[in-house]
Formats: sequence, structure tokens, C-alpha cells
Amino acid sequence: MSDEATLRALAMKVRNWGRWGPDDEIGTLNYITPDAIAAAGRLVTTGKVFALGIPLDRQGPQSGTRQRFNPIHTMFRDGGDAPRTPAQVADMQGYGGSDDWIVMPLQCVTQWDSLAHIFYEGKMYNGYDATLVTSSGAAKNSIDKTRDKIAGRGVLLDVARYKGVRALEPGYAITAADLEATAAAAHVTVQRGDLLLIRTGHMSRYLDKKDWRHFDLDPFPGVSVHTTSWMHEKQIAAVASDNYAVEVRPSELPAFRNPFHVVAIANMGLTLGEIFLLEELAADCAADGRYTFLLVAPPLPVTRAVGTPINPYALK
Repeated sequence: MSDEATLRALAMKVRNWGRWGPDDEIGTLNYITPDAIAAAGRLVTTGKVFALGIPLDRQGPQSGTRQRFNPIHTMFRDGGDAPRTPAQVADMQGYGGSDDWIVMPLQCVTQWDSLAHIFYEGKMYNGYDATLVTSSGAAKNSIDKTRDKIAGRGVLLDVARYKGVRALEPGYAITAADLEATAAAAHVTVQRGDLLLIRTGHMSRYLDKKDWRHFDLDPFPGVSVHTTSWMHEKQIAAVASDNYAVEVRPSELPAFRNPFHVVAIANMGLTLGEIFLLEELAADCAADGRYTFLLVAPPLPVTRAVGTPINPYALK
């Protein structure tokens, strides 16, 4: 079977277009119910907070591919602008202050992809035409539609630890069987509405050497495109990982750079999270044996945006 035929078969198997009505713009986030959020809140028993966002600075993980660069932070008012002369001090009543700004692509650090991020055969999730994303942004499926949707039970599947390694080998495709075995070892049953975090260990290589270079260019472990059927069956709400694209690279279907993205985002309506910092959380889960927690990961409500930087909290 050709790459195109394989991708189409997978896409049609998991396609959720119309499942939540013709006007839906949040896809599988619909699986998160108030009851599920309340139950997730009861998982917070020790008051531990794990921040899952990487630092925003110029030494980040971007190499310039897809025109993505690392965050640029600078000041436009600083201590040098404080009142100095007696006249200035009198005029400003002795007060000074500082202000800064940041320039960055919205998908250059820890982030969510919106359902407007990927097109398939000229359409995005729920059958909306790709032309609805213009130079002024996305008229449908933009990230601000999820502004109050991404909170619930987080589940960490630490596949690398389950396999007994610091990090999975570059190019290793995580299978549905791997995910099932990892969950079983953690005594977790993946449930409808879960926010799934998958640790490959890929990021640990770059954190260990304190050098992000080639993080986005090197081959990396990630989920197989064939796990989309499992995720569809489990009815998860979103999936995120510690690598650059959630899925494995090189691509399992060479005709497509990101086949998992095509099947998951454009067809299933599954929100994807990338470049999640999972090391501290993973160590704590291994220590206390608790791989479930409250995950709160709201997007920046950037109107008509197709992605958003985030600093998710895992609370235990």
C-alpha cells in the first residue's frame, strides 16, 4: 500500500468531522466534562506543582526550520531611564519603572497546536476549508476557541523509563502496544477525556549537555502514526510529548513529513502539545508511583492564532 493510501485509510478510520456538530472547533477536547475536571481536582493531595514549560530565551530549541526562531526578549524601559536630576525626581515624584517586550513565533517553545494548524486535501478539522486561514489568522479552529477547555486528568506514560532507558533511540516509533504496556506498568487505565503526556526522553539528551542545538533537526523517538487508532478508541482529549513533534522522525510514511499530525489534527481533531518539559514530573511519578494528576494547560487566547506558547502545570 502506498504512503498516500495508508494515510488515507488511517485518516478515514479516526475522522471525527461532524461528531460534535457542523460548527464544532475544539474536536476531542469535547471529551473533557465538568465531572472529569472535578475528579481530576481530587488528585491534588500534596500541593506539588510541576511547571512543564521550557524557558523562553534565545538559547532555545529552534534552528530556524519552518522560519521558527527562539524568543527574543529585550527591554524598552529600564533602570537607566529612572529619574536622576532633582527636576526629574520632583516631576516623577521619585518613582521609576521598567518594561519589556518579547518577539517569538507562537510555536517555538512548549506549545499547543490548534486544529487550524494542519490541512489535509484542502480542508482542516471538521471540513472547514483551508482558505479560512488567511494572513489575518484562522477564521475557524483558532487556538482561542480552547481558552477554557484544556484542564483535566493528566496521565504520564513514561515509555523511556518503562523500557529501562534514559531516552528512547532516535527514530524509535512508539506503538500502541508500548503505550498499553507502559500504562499497565504504571497501574493506569487511560480514560475518556484524559490529557496524555508521553515521555520519550528525547529532551533529556539536550538538557544533559545544556545545548539545544539540533533538537528540532535530529531524528527523534515519538509515537507511530498507527497509534492514532488507539487514541481514537481511548477517546483521549489531547496528547503531548517531550520531543519536537509528538510523532517519530524520520517519518514512517516518507511521502509526508508529519503524517501523525495530518491524521490526528486535521481528521481526528486531536490537540497536540510539543516540547513539554517532563523530567521533574517523571522523576516524581517514579518516586511515588502516581502517574495521574491535575493538568492545567490554558492557551494564550490569541485571537485567530493557530498555536500558543504555554507553561502547563501538573498538580499532585
